[in-house]
Amino acid sequence: MFDIRIICDPADADRITETLAAFLITGTARTYPTHDGMRTRLYLTADLPKPTLSPED
Repeated sequence: MFDIRIICDPADADRITETLAAFLITGTARTYPTHDGMRTRLYLTADLPKPTLSPED
């Protein structure tokens, strides 16, 4: 398990969160404004998905 912090434009926050969730097991994204108020800080806890075994394995 690991933590991810991303600083982005507020308009991109949902797209970034959805994209990460498509490839990782993520918790709920926590969002906070940056100190200058111009961007958003995203914090997520994530883990790699368990590998799926193919029939040959």
